[in-house]
Amino acid sequence: MFEETPHIRQKLRVETTAKSLFLLMTVFIIIPLVLIVTYMIYKASPVLSLDFLLSKPIRGMRDGGIWPAFLGTLYLVLMSLCIAAPVGVMAAIYLNEYAKDNWLTRTVNLAVINLAGVPSIVHALFGLGAFVIFAGIGRSILAAALTLAVMTLPVIITSTKESLAAVPMSFREACWNVGATRWQTIRGIVLPNSVSGMLTGFILEVSRAAGETAPIMFTGAVFYKAIQEGDLFAYGLLDQCMALSMHLFTISTQVPDVPEALPYATAVVLLSTVLAVNALSIGLRVYIRSRKKW
Repeated sequence: MFEETPHIRQKLRVETTAKSLFLLMTVFIIIPLVLIVTYMIYKASPVLSLDFLLSKPIRGMRDGGIWPAFLGTLYLVLMSLCIAAPVGVMAAIYLNEYAKDNWLTRTVNLAVINLAGVPSIVHALFGLGAFVIFAGIGRSILAAALTLAVMTLPVIITSTKESLAAVPMSFREACWNVGATRWQTIRGIVLPNSVSGMLTGFILEVSRAAGETAPIMFTGAVFYKAIQEGDLFAYGLLDQCMALSMHLFTISTQVPDVPEALPYATAVVLLSTVLAVNALSIGLRVYIRSRKKW
């Protein structure tokens, strides 16, 4: 009874062509990534082991493991997240829920967008001047974490604002109609329904903070730091630390006669750390989204 017309058949051909083109583009993106990761794991396989992760460098970093750098990276990432997440979320709540649409709010939003495009070396110089010298913190984990937090704030603010804006206005109006205050509405309705979107900003924060070298090089990272192997509390907030990104740069460019597998193994651990934290956040985000009723 219903037959395809030439016009419908042409639209279906165009749709099939577009779908095939997008699939091809996706494959072209995935294949290089898979090849790079596979190549890195292959090159790192001679030294990649649990002992490599939990031991410290020896023989001028030409042998041994990466425990001080791995632990320092965890400290920096977690501390910067603990600083940036509350500030970013509160700023986004104010800009989306309280601030009026005027020239000042638009200026602040523009400043947040511009801050996201500032090169990391500029953030490094800011951290050196503001936290190390002016605040008197000195080169330390705290100064480096504060610098990373400032650098990643725009990502958290932007993602949180978008997730807050995605909550239907009817949810807010229903709360206001039963006598709830604006803060009660935000705390009980808006925030619980936007957590999954906020986690996207946290994931991006972790990825960027773990891979940055310049900000921590100027504010808290060192060439070598002797700590006890396996000690999770080896660093204090005002201590300097090693970091995986800095360690990878050092052994690749500054240390001669390093075994070929060592830089690749360090890169694999750094990548695996970021992927593990991201996978945990993504799993939590999927779980939260599955419980939504709208």
